[in-house]
Amino acid sequence: MRVFSRIVLAAFCAFALAPLTWHVISSLKTPAELASIPPTLLPHNLTWANYQELFVRRPFARYYANSFVIAALSSLLCVSTAALSAYGLARTSARIRRITTSSLLMVAFFPPIVLLFPLYELVRTAGLLNHAWGLILPYAALNLPFSIWLLTGYFSQIPHELEEAAAVDGLSPFQILTRIVLPLSTPALATTALLAFIFAWNEFMFALTFMNVESAKTITVGVATLSGAFTYEIPWGLLAAGVIASSLPLIALVVIFQRRIVAGLTAGAGR
Repeated sequence: MRVFSRIVLAAFCAFALAPLTWHVISSLKTPAELASIPPTLLPHNLTWANYQELFVRRPFARYYANSFVIAALSSLLCVSTAALSAYGLARTSARIRRITTSSLLMVAFFPPIVLLFPLYELVRTAGLLNHAWGLILPYAALNLPFSIWLLTGYFSQIPHELEEAAAVDGLSPFQILTRIVLPLSTPALATTALLAFIFAWNEFMFALTFMNVESAKTITVGVATLSGAFTYEIPWGLLAAGVIASSLPLIALVVIFQRRIVAGLTAGAGR
């Protein structure tokens, strides 16, 4: 049974990695080789021209900077707000906490696309179109329900005796949160921040709608709007290089922090 499980797992991993592998291979091919029939499995003439095109002739570094600033600030804002809310919710009665967290989880599963038009009107009215805060605030708000749900489950497992002892020593509720609860909740905080960061980095529809100028585009919009030398030309090699370049930061984050992600999710799951 264990051998069968490993075979199935290996098959699923191979199926998931196949598109990424094909993009890596395609990004290293010349346009002529990409258009050849039948297609070649490995590049005959290895080239880095597609990556050079991205970062030298296209403002891809600008897209990187925009996405990093937006994703980092939105995840920081989301986790900061969620931590305050989750701590208060974790110290309420079990019945209220159960009802509220269930409601938050339901809201978290709503597709964000249904909020596109009202959020656009709010961002436009606030004068934040083509501004980083026009995405930072919506991203933080969209990630807030799930973040509160996740952190509430973790905070509720921290023994109350620690907080009572800190209160006897003269600490205020805010000091108890910052000096006792948050340091003990590092795995959950890291998990929440990473998930919010990944959402903001990968989000496309809001970024496409709210950012209309070249200098304000995020990396997902930048990859989607890559064009060739002619109107109807599809630069497959350039698109493949853009996909790989935009995916590498997330892959690195998940590989580096995978243990914290699993620890945070599993710890917050049991209430």
